[in-house]
Amino acid sequence: MNKAKNILFIMFDQLRWDYLSCYGHPHLHTPNIDRLASKGVRFTRAYIQSPICGSSRMSTYTGRYVHSHGASWNNIPLKVGEITMGDHLRKAGMDCWLVGKTHMAADAEGMARLGLEPDSVIGARVAECGFDVFERDDGLRAEGPDGFYDPNGAKKYNQYLSNKGYEGDNPWHDFANSGLDAEGNVLSGWFLKYSSEPANIAEEDSETPYLTTRGIEFMQSHDGPWCCHLSYIKPHWPYIVPEPYASMYGPEHVVPPVRSEAEREDAHPVLRAFMETKVGQAFSRQDVRDAVIPAYMGLIKQADDQMGRLFEWMERTGRMQDTMIVLTSDHGDFLGDHWMGEKTFFHDASTKMPLIIYDPSSEADATRGTTCDALVESIDLAPTFVEVAGGEMAGHILEGHSLLPILHGDATETPREFAICEYDYSASSIVEKLNTSVRDAVMFMVVTPKWKLIHCEGGHRPILFDLDADPEELIDLGNSTEHEDIIAKLYDNLFAWARRPSQRTTRSEQQLNDMRTKSGGTGVMIGIYDENDAPLKLTVKYRGRKARPFAEYMPKED
Repeated sequence: MNKAKNILFIMFDQLRWDYLSCYGHPHLHTPNIDRLASKGVRFTRAYIQSPICGSSRMSTYTGRYVHSHGASWNNIPLKVGEITMGDHLRKAGMDCWLVGKTHMAADAEGMARLGLEPDSVIGARVAECGFDVFERDDGLRAEGPDGFYDPNGAKKYNQYLSNKGYEGDNPWHDFANSGLDAEGNVLSGWFLKYSSEPANIAEEDSETPYLTTRGIEFMQSHDGPWCCHLSYIKPHWPYIVPEPYASMYGPEHVVPPVRSEAEREDAHPVLRAFMETKVGQAFSRQDVRDAVIPAYMGLIKQADDQMGRLFEWMERTGRMQDTMIVLTSDHGDFLGDHWMGEKTFFHDASTKMPLIIYDPSSEADATRGTTCDALVESIDLAPTFVEVAGGEMAGHILEGHSLLPILHGDATETPREFAICEYDYSASSIVEKLNTSVRDAVMFMVVTPKWKLIHCEGGHRPILFDLDADPEELIDLGNSTEHEDIIAKLYDNLFAWARRPSQRTTRSEQQLNDMRTKSGGTGVMIGIYDENDAPLKLTVKYRGRKARPFAEYMPKED
């Protein structure tokens, strides 16, 4: 009988759920990812917990909502006391390793307060989101007049490129993420007009093949049981890809944007502010979409080819028979839909994630090649992995639900009635556009199979979409008096979620039960008038005791 001994946890950055052929894209064929779906379960209603890299990933890695872990935007540190996927898995006897990106910022102040040295084993794990690091590569070796965006970004990859003969102080930019004109000028991939240029790098040296190689090297050198987080940087911007992928797609393969003039004219004020950002204005132009989206598709096609290479190696070496494979993304990309670019709002283009899980265990044979419409959240992955590792579920910490019952055909739904996504834009220029306070610069999404409600702090009305009648989310019903009862129900769901005891993480439910039921045996008597009003066994230490009057102990006067 096959059994999942290891877990290969694959995450792509900014991969839209509907840009895979198994999810219905009409032009972009991804046969290797499709083949993985044919061996496992493909989830059709899987949602992230925040539409931005850092906070979304922190929810995935902790199994907790942003409201709970507090790392609400990129580069906001994950609190030093947060328990992560790696902590849970190591307790269950499974190692947890990183190959690629986390976008995690360490809580340096918290570590210093506790005396945790970053170069110690425990300190390194705390600083790396609970992972042991085979190679961390967050990409983005961006550099401006104030220095690097991430001083550690792509360091090892840049050294790899230098060793291969790529010249300059930043080959990540000059070769992997830029084109080249006839005069030898670098055409920076940061500028969208150059997205249609081929990256000036041998395809096998570009970022996605490089990380695939590193993932294979990890598996070659580790026996397990392990969880390996193989975390790719692409198809995240800069949107540029080497040949042959740069020439595979053109404007004729760009699907029409999901948007309408009425949607823009009648936009909710917060949604309008996101539409009017520089990136929103750029992706509202068809020439931008025609340049960027073919490159984005090429990056995904390259990723699929690398999945073919990876899966072929796993099949040849037997790893496919003992390794669960989970393939997902941290969020999507608007690409001009709803007059927006980037990912920082709550339409499905951003908040729905592709999620495919292959379990080699014989218990999963009944569900192979199936789809599941259950409401799933990214926080469900950590408890799923803990159950695979045979660990005890820390339900007072992990806020998601294991998906193994669905994978093994024992369930068709998760226990939840709704999913939640949050976004804190207090560090964004949107605050200035709306003239709002840091306190009010937060939004929440609550979604059911039929309805999606978006709540914006600051006294704004809600946004409401009927996902059955309007799956493209073009008609905002937030002002509709006919839907007041629906809005009230969804707000009830949001308020119930906000009242959950998410910070009660130092005692399990069983421990709390024990505290309630066993404290009477420690001699504390509250509200007992007569010793016979309590069970004899609880008062035995207070019965039949003798003592002399205290006066006999007092010193006698001369």
